[in-house]
Amino acid sequence: MDGRIQQIFGQQRSSFISAVLRNEWGQKIVNRESVHNGPVIVKFKRLRADALMPTKAREDDAAFDLHSIIDYDLRPGEYCVVPTGIVLEIPQGYEGQVRPRSGFAAKNGVTVLNTPGTIDSGYRGEVMVIMVNHGREVFHISKGMRICQLAIRPVPKVQLVECEVLSESDRGTGGFGSTGI
Repeated sequence: MDGRIQQIFGQQRSSFISAVLRNEWGQKIVNRESVHNGPVIVKFKRLRADALMPTKAREDDAAFDLHSIIDYDLRPGEYCVVPTGIVLEIPQGYEGQVRPRSGFAAKNGVTVLNTPGTIDSGYRGEVMVIMVNHGREVFHISKGMRICQLAIRPVPKVQLVECEVLSESDRGTGGFGSTGI
């Protein structure tokens, strides 16, 4: 823990420092992700020798590129599950979000079908990517190609509370384009 922060809080309680906030009713809300002591460690294992390590093009990029371990011709209107050859160990309190690469969508109409795809912290199977071709031409997925992005994000503790009445809002029940096109 940074010495300055340790002086303020007195002692190191964990790798997170809790900040107390209050909601509109004055109840305390603890935001454990407000200050973090170091990087989030995500372990990975290659299932095959030719599987590539997730990479970032630049150090400050928000997500890692994941790579295909197969060659496949994705026809227009078709979707397929593309293996990456890796398994992740995402720490509890975080999730992996599988997102499309914007260049594929803009240039070829190819995207990730269930966007974002969620990888829960407890999942230890191979990371697979459902890709779909909305374009007009066959899209060749090649072995080693960067096919999507993996973002690691915190997951807040959430408690659902059933109730009879919900508060009013300006939006109300408007959805599916209710604000106009």
